[in-house]
Amino acid sequence: MVSPLRLPTLASLFSPSLTRRSTVSLRRRLHLRPPLAAGFSAQSAASSPPETEGRVENKKSSGVQDRANTDRIITPRSQDFNAWYLDVIANAELADYGPVRGTMVIRPYGYAIWEAIQDYLNVKFKETGHSNMYFPQFIPYSFIEKEASHVEGFSPELALVTIGGGKELEEKLVVRPTSETIVNHMFTQWIHSYRDLPLMINQWANVTRWEMRTKPFVRTLEFLWQEGHTAHATPEEAEKEALKMIDVYTKFAYEQAAIPVIAGRKSKVETFAGADKTYTIEAMMGDRKALQAGTSHNLGQNFSRAFRTQFTDENGQRQHVWQTSWAISTRFVGGIIMTHGDDAGLMLPPKIAPIQVVIVPIWKKADEKTGVLNAASSVAEILKTSGLKVKLDDTDQRTPGWKFNFWEMKGVPLRIEIGPRDVSSGSVVISRRDIPGKQGKVFGISMETSILEAYVKDRLDEIQSSLLQKAIAFRDSNIVDVSSYEELKEVISLGKWARGPWSASDADEVRVKEETGATIRCFPFEQPQGTKTCLMTGNPAKEVAIFAKSY
Repeated sequence: MVSPLRLPTLASLFSPSLTRRSTVSLRRRLHLRPPLAAGFSAQSAASSPPETEGRVENKKSSGVQDRANTDRIITPRSQDFNAWYLDVIANAELADYGPVRGTMVIRPYGYAIWEAIQDYLNVKFKETGHSNMYFPQFIPYSFIEKEASHVEGFSPELALVTIGGGKELEEKLVVRPTSETIVNHMFTQWIHSYRDLPLMINQWANVTRWEMRTKPFVRTLEFLWQEGHTAHATPEEAEKEALKMIDVYTKFAYEQAAIPVIAGRKSKVETFAGADKTYTIEAMMGDRKALQAGTSHNLGQNFSRAFRTQFTDENGQRQHVWQTSWAISTRFVGGIIMTHGDDAGLMLPPKIAPIQVVIVPIWKKADEKTGVLNAASSVAEILKTSGLKVKLDDTDQRTPGWKFNFWEMKGVPLRIEIGPRDVSSGSVVISRRDIPGKQGKVFGISMETSILEAYVKDRLDEIQSSLLQKAIAFRDSNIVDVSSYEELKEVISLGKWARGPWSASDADEVRVKEETGATIRCFPFEQPQGTKTCLMTGNPAKEVAIFAKSY
C-alpha cells in the first residue's frame, strides 16, 4: 500500500514560513508528473473489458515513466482536508505559486473554469442592463479616506504605492482593493440629471488585498473578480437591484456550479464597510466550513454623499444617488473544488467543466492503431459538432490506465474508451466521473451519431443534477436547528452549521465569534413561520440566523 504523499508546493507557498531554500525545493517538486494512484489503477483494471486490462498491464510493464507517477498521490480528503485541497490544485494543474508570498499563478485549466464562470455571468449582466467597462487599478489615497467606515474596514488590507518613476509621489496610491471610491469619482462627472439614471456598469478586474492568512483561490493577495456598480434615483430602485443581482448569483451557483448556496442578508457586524445592507450567498464546503461565495451591497447614499454624486430630479431638486455594488471572484473556483471533489481529485459539474468528455483510444498492436484513432477522431468530431467540449487524448506517451486516472483527477465528467473490439462492433465504452468503478461504466453504446450524441448529453445532464442533489443532501444533513446558546456551541463544536432565532446585540454576536469561532453567515431569505425566541436572550425574534465557521 502506498502511503499518501503530502505535496508542500502550495501549502508552503501560502505559509508565512516560506524560505528561499524551501522555494527551491518546491520548484523541483512541482515538476513531478501527475499522480497515478495505485488504488485507482486497480479499480480501472477491474472495471475494464479484457482487452483494456491486458493493454494497461502490458504498457505499464514496459515503461519507467508510469512508475514515477506513484510519487504523486492525493492526500485522502477525510484524512486532511487542507492537504487534499492543495494536492488537488497542484495535481490538477489549476494553479501554481507566485514569487510573492500569498500570490498565485492561475494555470490554463484553472483559468478555463474561471472563463466558464465569466461566460455565464457576462450574458446575465448584459441581459439585466449592465455594460462592461474598466477603471484604473491605482486609486488616490484621499479617495479611500472620504468614506469613514470604508477606510476603517479596508485599511489593514491596503497595498500602497509611494514611489513612481524613481521619485516619491506627492500622494500615495492605493492598489485597487475594490472600486466604490474611484467609481463614485467618475459617476460624479457623468451623472447630472435624472435622465442619466440608472447608470449600471460592470468590470472584470484584479484586486489586491494584503491578507495575512492565505489559501489559494479562497484568499490570496491578488485575485480576479467582477464588480458591478449602479446608481439610481430612488432607494427602492437600489434595493431592487441589490436583490436582483444576488438572485443572479444564486441561480448561477445552483444551475451551473451545482452548489446549493443559502441566500440571505448579512448581520450588521458582517456588512460590507460602507454599505447599508449586504446580501450574500453562503456555500457549505466538504469540510462543512462556510464559504461566502458572492455578495451584493445596497450602498444607500454613503458614497454619493462622500463624493457628492448628485443629480437634478424631475422637480429640479438636487439629490444624491442611491447605489449598489456586487461581486463574485475566483474564490468560487475554490468553492467548486471543495464542494464536489473526492479522493481521486476534482469532480467538475459538466456546465462549467473545461473538458466535458475525454476520449481515450486503446490499441495493443501497431496494425490496430490507425483504425482505433480514426474511430476516436470520428467520435470526437460528432460530439464537438453537437456543441460539447471534447478532448481526444491520442498521445502514445502514456498508458490508457495512466490517462484514466489523470483525467479522473482533473474532474472530466465523462470518459469514452475505444479499442479494436469497439471499432469492430461500432460501439464505445462510457464511464462517469461521479460514479466510480463498474457502476459508472457502460459498454456497447453505439457510435451512430444521433444515438451517441443523445446518450452523452443525457448522461452529462444526469451528472449535473446528481452533483447538485448530493451537495444538497450533504448541506441539509449538516445544518442543525438550535434554540439555546448551549445548543449552538455544541453544534459548532461538532463542525456543523447552527440555525436558530436571533435578535441579540452586536456585542452578543461578537461574543459568539470569540467563544466558538463561528459567525452569523446570514439571515436566510427563506424563513420559518411562527413565533420565535432569541436563542441568546430569550426575547422575541423575527428571524433565524445561520452560524458557522468559515473561510
